[in-house]
Amino acid sequence: MRSLRANLQSKVRDWTKLMGFRLNSSQTDQKKNVTTRHYFFETFNFLEKLNVKEPDKSSYICFDTYGEKLKVRSLLDLQTAFYENISQLK
Repeated sequence: MRSLRANLQSKVRDWTKLMGFRLNSSQTDQKKNVTTRHYFFETFNFLEKLNVKEPDKSSYICFDTYGEKLKVRSLLDLQTAFYENISQLK
């Protein structure tokens, strides 16, 4: 399972760089050793929670077009939410 999470992290990072996402903010909780990064592109936002001691256990949360939280389990989940959000901009 560790390699799947690490693989997800690298896929998400590569995809966000390719699409041109920007890092909006980054906050680190020193007590919990967790860094939360907020990325955005146009009207789409998602959060990455990264455990500093165990980077392969990062998690992602994004929001659909109705503002509902979606837990990202694969790159496809993130891409689907992104393209649905962008298609609403018409």
